[in-house]
Amino acid sequence: MATPHVWYQLHLHGSQISTHRWRGAALLALFPLLLASPALGQRRKGDIDRNRKGHIQGITVANLSNYNERFYRPGLTIAPTFSRFFLEQSGAYLPAAQQGRGLAANAIISPGFGVGFVNDIRLGDPSTPFHLRFVPGIAFLTRRVEFTSAGAGQPDTIRTQEVGTTQLEFPLLLKYQSDRRRNTRVYMIAGIKPSLAVAQRQNTPTINQIGIIRNDLLLEYGFGLDLFYPYFKFGPELRFSHGLRNILDPRNNRYSGSLQSLRTNTVTLYLNIE
Repeated sequence: MATPHVWYQLHLHGSQISTHRWRGAALLALFPLLLASPALGQRRKGDIDRNRKGHIQGITVANLSNYNERFYRPGLTIAPTFSRFFLEQSGAYLPAAQQGRGLAANAIISPGFGVGFVNDIRLGDPSTPFHLRFVPGIAFLTRRVEFTSAGAGQPDTIRTQEVGTTQLEFPLLLKYQSDRRRNTRVYMIAGIKPSLAVAQRQNTPTINQIGIIRNDLLLEYGFGLDLFYPYFKFGPELRFSHGLRNILDPRNNRYSGSLQSLRTNTVTLYLNIE
């Protein structure tokens, strides 16, 4: 009985041995790439932008992806401000105007500037849309009132009075934010802002004959946009403020005497960096 040669028993022909070796080498070469493929996928993790034909135009990477997990978020804000008084004239204005001795008042919008520190606290788990914000700061405001007087047979005379103050502000606000859309998010904000005038500038007595009391309380509301960058979040925010108190400090002069009340109205653009 013929015994098959071990060469043919195991089918170890030369061409097959070379083929097996090539396949084994190829698998060994592909093995590190197979292990690395999940890591490569994580590096490119993000939203894929495609055109109408389905072609990839770009990949948007989510910046600060763990931002919502932070319970407390500090920051800085810079605030250019436009402010004016909401005024009411005294009851003596109308009889004086009928006699040609009236002093009409008109509030003028004036620019200002402020800086503050953002303290943002999450109210609940990371998915909650509500945040509490405390933003103490300092503001430098100059608000003007233009007075127009006319005598019998004489042209109108216009004089401007101004109230320049340095104020400490303590806004306490509730923020309601939308779901994050890639690296942007919109929000609404509202609350109250107590303020304290620590200094009132009266360098020129002839144009500083109106005074205000130091304490004020304002109602604030507005909206903003969160823009996420790799190392910080930038949030432009537009906020409106309305004073709830009459802050007029009566003085014995014709300008102060022609007014019944002064309340503050302010529009502020907050540039938040967190």
